[in-house]
Amino acid sequence: MDYVISGLTAADEPILWEMLYHGLQTMGGEAGPSRETIRRPEYARYVEHWGRVGDTGFLARDTKSGELIGAVWMRSSGVQHETPELAFAVKPGHRRRGIGAALLTQLVKENPQHSSVSIRASAKNPAVRLYERFGFKVVQQSEQTVTMSRKV
Repeated sequence: MDYVISGLTAADEPILWEMLYHGLQTMGGEAGPSRETIRRPEYARYVEHWGRVGDTGFLARDTKSGELIGAVWMRSSGVQHETPELAFAVKPGHRRRGIGAALLTQLVKENPQHSSVSIRASAKNPAVRLYERFGFKVVQQSEQTVTMSRKV
């Protein structure tokens, strides 16, 4: 599959809501969380009012169909020296094809000023191994989630 990676803009907030939903599908159970789950504060904070200072990210689209297939994005609260949080999703049917690795590579390459980034993921999320390949280490773990951090 051929795909193109491009930068996210403030106008892409609806895309990020969709990708947040797909990212949460890797959490517990076969059906995953409902669409309403993404509006809960602990998840909505990754997307709500996208385009603030410090928001950055990329999306991947199929070059033939234009279909959105994945996104990676990072945001911080704007507090100096705060570690920005990373969010990431690849749609089902497109996973395990190198798209996630390409998106993460682009984000890391375009944001060398961030010496540390953090991600929260389901402990069962297969992407945890991908994050480890990018230098993320588990800094906190519960039964259902891991918090990972990457220092350059």
